[in-house]
Amino acid sequence: MNDEIDPETPQDWRTPDDRARDVAQAKALREQASKGGLRFEVFLPSRLAEWVLDFVERGVFVDPTEAVFVMLGQSMDLQPYDDLRMEILKRSVEASINDPRPPIPLDEVVKKIAERMAEPSPEPAVWCRNTYS
Repeated sequence: MNDEIDPETPQDWRTPDDRARDVAQAKALREQASKGGLRFEVFLPSRLAEWVLDFVERGVFVDPTEAVFVMLGQSMDLQPYDDLRMEILKRSVEASINDPRPPIPLDEVVKKIAERMAEPSPEPAVWCRNTYS
């Protein structure tokens, strides 16, 4: 058994029909996107949202759009370097393993997840892009 995670293998939860629809949409948008770019909406879970907003508050990025643009660019720049991406993954896993906090028993995790899923989700915050003169 190979214990390495292949970063090129997508972890796809969509149905085959959903995937086909999304692939067809990507193909249909490619030509226009190559000329004018691509605009899309993104949802960030709370932890990522707070992380990105912290960068904006500290003046690292003008807004969340710039943060996502820069970070996607960095990810694209790393794509050809499998060894670096695997090292980053390895270090992330090692950090989790070496976390000094006590482990949480599986049954407790499952219970917390079920409770969280049963609760209604709060409305997400929405960033309104400012126009500058």
